[in-house]
Amino acid sequence: MKKVIHRPILATLVATLLGTSSYAIAEVHHVTLLHTNDIESVYEPVDAFWNPDITRIGGIPYLATLIKETRAKEETSFLLDAGDIFTGSLAKKSKGKLSFDLYSAMGYDVITLGNHEFEYGWETLKQTMPRAAYPVLNANIKFEQNDAPFAQPYTILEQDGVRVGVIGVMGIDAFYNTMWKGNRKGLTIDDPIAVTQYWVDKIRDDVDMIVVLTHQNKTAPMQTDKEADPEVQRGFDEDYDMAGKLTGVDVIFGGHSDHGLWKPVVHPKTGTVIGLTFGQGKYLGYTKFAVDTDKHSVKLLEGKLIPVESDKLKRDEKTSQLIETARSKHPELTQTLATLDKTAYRSYYRESNVGNLVADIMRTAANADISMISSGSIRVDLNKGPVTMENIMDLFPFTDKLSLVELTGKQVKELLEYSYTLPYGLAQFSGIEAQYDSQKPEGNRLLTLKVNGSAVENDQVYKVATYSYAASGGDGYKVFSEGEILTETGSITQVLIEQLKAQKNIQVPALGRQIDVSKQ
Repeated sequence: MKKVIHRPILATLVATLLGTSSYAIAEVHHVTLLHTNDIESVYEPVDAFWNPDITRIGGIPYLATLIKETRAKEETSFLLDAGDIFTGSLAKKSKGKLSFDLYSAMGYDVITLGNHEFEYGWETLKQTMPRAAYPVLNANIKFEQNDAPFAQPYTILEQDGVRVGVIGVMGIDAFYNTMWKGNRKGLTIDDPIAVTQYWVDKIRDDVDMIVVLTHQNKTAPMQTDKEADPEVQRGFDEDYDMAGKLTGVDVIFGGHSDHGLWKPVVHPKTGTVIGLTFGQGKYLGYTKFAVDTDKHSVKLLEGKLIPVESDKLKRDEKTSQLIETARSKHPELTQTLATLDKTAYRSYYRESNVGNLVADIMRTAANADISMISSGSIRVDLNKGPVTMENIMDLFPFTDKLSLVELTGKQVKELLEYSYTLPYGLAQFSGIEAQYDSQKPEGNRLLTLKVNGSAVENDQVYKVATYSYAASGGDGYKVFSEGEILTETGSITQVLIEQLKAQKNIQVPALGRQIDVSKQ
């Protein structure tokens, strides 16, 4: 029988032969931490229209292949995610079961909860979480009734003699302002920094390094090419602040803002390493460390984002099968509704062609003079070519109805002035031609406005189509609550489906309805 000498014993024998103390030989491991955040059920690649070097990017089956190929080259590796694994039609149909199964198939070692995991209510989430073949963490959400934790606060991962403590937390703003209150009723949240420090102090002596998975920072803009547009990049202020206040934390991997760091940031005060990946499964975060298990020291060796170049990767069979099985249970989702002549993509702070397309369909369906949809309501881009029912249900995954509201010309101007403060990005319109100056004071940015080719009259009444939440004054569009709601018909999602089926071949609308003169 082959005799195996374990590392500590081997180190002692070598030290004895050399006449030195066994403690003089350090146990240094190269440990690779792979991380993702905010993938949000992006099952298929998207057109990388902003990047001349990449044709298509992302897609869970291609990310899965990249993860396997990368881990095969590493000595010791762990795979972590900072939340938002739910959203979209298939996640909704399965109440999140598919999402948990996909992350199991990809080999994740641990994830933390994001706000999207609460989309179907906390009760459903609590029932579904045990499907995960990995710990699902959150340390600072608890039940109001008895202060009991909602989820497991931390876990300790072990591989090749290296022990990594992982703690998961959510930000206060992410909890209160990006979750519908009905989905979190009965839950409350504690300060993430204080809670994290509590658990760090508890486990620090039992591990070789500590990682914190956060779901915080400013809410993400809905724009796929955010990596190429500094205007919409939200930063990572809460992660950076946390890194400077916590002691004993080696790494923070963040989520929620969909921000990204091409290379990790090291906090100058504490040395804590911070990493984010832009979300949507477009990049795999890669960080490699030298971990001395004797001295409990951690040194960053390398950090980068690896693009998920779909056309250069094989489609992973296991995750593909899970997705196709889910689709087969809902064959209506694969139905082709129409064909687009070009990619329709989002811009959060500017007019977008997909925003124009959605607004046009809403205006036609409601027989309105004007229509409006918020940029934050449009959740995906539409690739050139066939558009399926699944694509449209992912585009607008909400239950809002199509509302028709009567507003005066003066109120329409107020509506645009509010939009030009960019509360939820720039609102997308149909039926208007507007010029504005984003550099002027709030309330004085609208310069000219025409409705269907004619100058707006303050006293004239216009029919404005919008989503029912805005029609009730939601998202800060209080001017709608001052008007009269004329009708409230079927869901916007169904309206989009029916209109696309009727039109078949779609020419994506051009830009030019809302012109910011300060940027010309």
